[in-house]
Amino acid sequence: MSRIVLATAGSLGDLHPYLAVGIELKARGHEVVIATMESYRRKIQGENLGFAAIRPDIAPQEYSPEVYRKANDLRTGSQYMVREMVMPYVGEMYADLLEACRGADLLVIHPVLFAAPLVAEKLKLRWISVTLTPGSFFSAYDPPVMPPFPRLHSIRHLGPLPSRWVFDLFRRLTRSWMKPIDDLRRSEGLAPAVQHPLHNGMYSPYGTLGWFSPIFGAHQPDWPANTQATGFPFYDRLEAGRTMAPALAEFCERGMPPIIFTLGTTAVMDPGDFYHISVEAAMKLGCRAVLLTGAFGNSRLRGTLPPNIFFGDYAPYSELFPRASVIVHQGGVGTTAQAMQAGVPMLVIPFMHDQPDNAFRAKRLGIGRIIHRDRYTVDAAVTNLRALLENPEYGRRAREIGARVRKEDGLKVACDAVEKHASGQDL
Repeated sequence: MSRIVLATAGSLGDLHPYLAVGIELKARGHEVVIATMESYRRKIQGENLGFAAIRPDIAPQEYSPEVYRKANDLRTGSQYMVREMVMPYVGEMYADLLEACRGADLLVIHPVLFAAPLVAEKLKLRWISVTLTPGSFFSAYDPPVMPPFPRLHSIRHLGPLPSRWVFDLFRRLTRSWMKPIDDLRRSEGLAPAVQHPLHNGMYSPYGTLGWFSPIFGAHQPDWPANTQATGFPFYDRLEAGRTMAPALAEFCERGMPPIIFTLGTTAVMDPGDFYHISVEAAMKLGCRAVLLTGAFGNSRLRGTLPPNIFFGDYAPYSELFPRASVIVHQGGVGTTAQAMQAGVPMLVIPFMHDQPDNAFRAKRLGIGRIIHRDRYTVDAAVTNLRALLENPEYGRRAREIGARVRKEDGLKVACDAVEKHASGQDL
């Protein structure tokens, strides 16, 4: 059997698919090491997987409030994260990952780990790239919603050429961000990068796996060579063995399906008035509701809620979402995938990074509506929730998509592909 290193960084949404794949690969007899941030050591070891710490630790729970605001700004957050939170530490990332990969048969990497391709090159190690969202491919045929340039998305109807020009310009403007990578290559005796490390250079010549449903993003002519969309590999436990709280399960069962309000595990750290607005909207609609406010919670809400609204920190989405009438969330790909699998309509309030594009894709599928974060008011929430609850087409379409997603078995397809690469075969 093979020794496989799965390397990732970021929020739980970035970690959970790797945990799903790691657990399954271990069950198939492989030695699995997840190389990621120190903050996740306990969670990974709790699943009896190998762990290797890599720097920097950019888990959202480690951010200061100031860093959080900068990293998750809708327009400039991605630039701040790359230039200020990752690039200054690529040397440390490289050293940690180099050590973790000694003796490995395959390295599987998340795109934000810019030093990982250098490690594979240095060790002459086979590697494959993974992306969790179709928008990461920057396809001119299916251009993503780019938060720094939201109006550009309106030109998609003009065909691929205008988008291609925009993406080429974006690559030129961001090439200088990669100087630490260029310096690291020189210091390690590696040849200069031929491709932009933030774009084509982060995709492996051996192959790329899209750990998302083809329903969510269909294959495009300009995707990297040897790319396979596998379906979503699902994992949603806060810790090994933890299931939905009995009190929450009992609340869901004793009345009409509730509206679920959640901001995942990152946006929840800076919710603004999201939960207060949500409570008012649910009360105006006369609906039951569940608020998931994260480990840090929202103490101002405690003790002030009526009995038809449940307040909690976390619940496995795979258990909770199928019991919902509508799911209101931030548009993280993990949350979006779980809502799709549950077959429940969604209202998306994008906060940052890939979330506006994920929201657009859900709307395009006919399973959701969108409210921009700065326009999330009680009246807007009521209007959109009423449309989702009263228009049967949303529910019908969501159930149809849910049935298709549940048939895909993304975890099996993803692990089959990883095993194939570990044995030295291409896709």
